[in-house]
Amino acid sequence: MNIVPIIIPSYEPDERLIKLLRDLILADTGPIILVNDGSSREYDRFFEMAKDIIGRSGGVILVHSINMGKGRALKDAFRYILNELPDVVGCVTADSDGQHTPECIIKCQNALRKYPGDLILGIRNFDSQNVPLKSKFGNILTRNICKFLCGISVTDTQTGLRGIPIAFMKKLLDVSGERFEFEMQMLLETKDTCAIREIPIETVYDSKDNHSTHFDPIKDSIKIYRIFGRIFGKFLLSSLSSCIVDLALFSLFCFIMRGKMFGNLYAGIATACARVISAIYNYLINYKIVFKSKANHIKSGIRYAELAMIQMLCSAVLVTVFLTLFHGKSELAIKIPVDVVLFFISYYIQHRYVFSTKMEI
Repeated sequence: MNIVPIIIPSYEPDERLIKLLRDLILADTGPIILVNDGSSREYDRFFEMAKDIIGRSGGVILVHSINMGKGRALKDAFRYILNELPDVVGCVTADSDGQHTPECIIKCQNALRKYPGDLILGIRNFDSQNVPLKSKFGNILTRNICKFLCGISVTDTQTGLRGIPIAFMKKLLDVSGERFEFEMQMLLETKDTCAIREIPIETVYDSKDNHSTHFDPIKDSIKIYRIFGRIFGKFLLSSLSSCIVDLALFSLFCFIMRGKMFGNLYAGIATACARVISAIYNYLINYKIVFKSKANHIKSGIRYAELAMIQMLCSAVLVTVFLTLFHGKSELAIKIPVDVVLFFISYYIQHRYVFSTKMEI
């Protein structure tokens, strides 16, 4: 039950893969699942050598006839382990390009054995002198966007060295993402599922400017950031649709009440009724679709109402203050930027506090 197999996805490898496999065998790390992700025939010699080495670990080589991407390679390896090695703690994934040393892989194996319900991340030190500038910048940008939009704070969002619990492996089989974006989806799936535990590892690069990788900085980055776009896009659509519902109801209530017993108060009453209903609509959409929350409805509903009141108050106060400071400016020219800023703040607060189950502990 303490067995933690190692998954290594590989596309057109070099001698670094063979060295890693030999070192892992010498360290007696357990079964190795190597995935040949559609490498061309000229790389067969590396997989022939790998086959002889891996056989001694009790592992196998899985083969894709065409390149299907890292995400698909990982999911196929998960499926193999779940079918053939069901009595394991989980697995450790590692890259084939020499970034992950046997010592660091073993470190993650031991961490998973100690914390069998957590997602273990092997975290590189991006302050190290040998880290390429593009890798350092990309990590800083991605981890900050991930923290703001997803409420997930990790030091290294794209690390390939991960310890994955067996229950989480089962869930990941149905998660979208066939290439490098799958690793980001994996982080998002930890919400309400498992904790993330970071383990410092050695930071290995061939050189500062020439580290070989199959990560396409344009295509793969677009796929990763598209995930963030979908998340925030849902919130944007929810807000816009709520605005439409609010305006439509306001018009309907004005039509119904205009000229009736309410006198000149009908517009205010119509505004309040429309705002209450549109707020309930917005809350339900955000709860079920945008944030997919599992928080207690009463607690999250109260927090949502408090946020709405505070946001409305802040908008009124800030617009008034700025109109005083910038006398003669259009009201809309003041209100629009104020409400845009409050919109982003509201997203962050809703994600981290209003719809978070962590607030209920």
